[in-house]
Amino acid sequence: MDPLASTPPRNLWRRHDFQLLLGGRLISQLGDQLQSLALPLLVVALTGSSTQAGIVLGLQTVVYLVFGLVAGALVDHWDRKTTMIWCEIGRGSLTATVPIAAASGVLGMPQLYAIAVLNGVLSTLFGAANSSALPNIVTKTDLPSALGAIGAMSNTVRIVGASVAGVAYALGRMVPFAFNAVSFLASAAALRAIRADFQQERATATASPRRLLADIGHGQSWLWRKPVIRTLALLDAGDSLRYGAGYLLIIMLAQDLHANPTQVGIVFTGAAIGALLGSLLVPVLTRRFPLGTLSITMLWVEALTFPFYALAPTWWLLLVVAFAESVVSPVYNVALDSYRLSVTPDALRGRVTSAIDTLTSGAAAIGTIASGALIALLGAPTLTLVLSGWLTFLALTATLSRTVRTASATD
Repeated sequence: MDPLASTPPRNLWRRHDFQLLLGGRLISQLGDQLQSLALPLLVVALTGSSTQAGIVLGLQTVVYLVFGLVAGALVDHWDRKTTMIWCEIGRGSLTATVPIAAASGVLGMPQLYAIAVLNGVLSTLFGAANSSALPNIVTKTDLPSALGAIGAMSNTVRIVGASVAGVAYALGRMVPFAFNAVSFLASAAALRAIRADFQQERATATASPRRLLADIGHGQSWLWRKPVIRTLALLDAGDSLRYGAGYLLIIMLAQDLHANPTQVGIVFTGAAIGALLGSLLVPVLTRRFPLGTLSITMLWVEALTFPFYALAPTWWLLLVVAFAESVVSPVYNVALDSYRLSVTPDALRGRVTSAIDTLTSGAAAIGTIASGALIALLGAPTLTLVLSGWLTFLALTATLSRTVRTASATD
């Protein structure tokens, strides 16, 4: 029997600690979304260069890929709650320097580049500690429901956030940055009020460079010995490669159908609504179906749905395809994350989570970087069919893998 489905989940919404964790996360995410729109617009206003805007946005991903494994090892040594609180205070303080510098007339690109790098470091540490701490705040049985609730609320913020971001920036260029700075401090206060321990008791050791390298190797060695997690992580990285290429691809397909920017935005809103629906279905489906079944089903739904991006004759049918394709991913992601968090020892969670996230983020970054050249070389419709073939290959690999087919209980 699946260890995550042995007993029905209890009502998470009555748990004070989970309410605080979710509330702080959501207000911080809303602040991030406001800033994600304002930052490139601000860079373009300062420099007139879309290239510099892209560099600033890409720095956080680069930092994550370089620093992710180290961050995972560090949060397995450090107190996770304290780490998360100081990361939020640090990010809030850094973000607050933008409106302060703007008001003083000294805001420039060196400051924005420095903030992007430092925020990337703090965000990487925070993310590693956050995902590792969740199983200590809710029970293993409640993990799917907790992750599903977080996903549902995050997707709701994602749907609403785009329009709110536009309004905030219209009120003033610095309004999104000021809001985000406050949101980080609110998140830190919520974390401080949580009573649960964020990690199990264990002996502490000095995180020297040699010890960190040894710990990173230990975490990856443990991960490699777990065939279910290892195989699904590799499949997930393959899917992330397609996902990274898909963003620009869908934009180009929509433009080929003469969609205006508002209509392109609506297509991605449809994807967000599909992801929200999937998040709401998580508790039922993860209790009813084993991980292997969900994994194989998700890959086949993506493989069979993706070609319709190239076949859609109007932009609103692109929206339908985006909606349908996006429903399955949250269910699979929650099932996989719940399983991984439940079987990974608490002392290794930071390293294992960071290793997998670095793998999938790196694959997505490669897909994003390569998509422009591939679209120019092959054309958007042809690349869509190539990626559909790639998804079919991944689905067949999962279907033929006994490790994936039988994944449900223990490694």
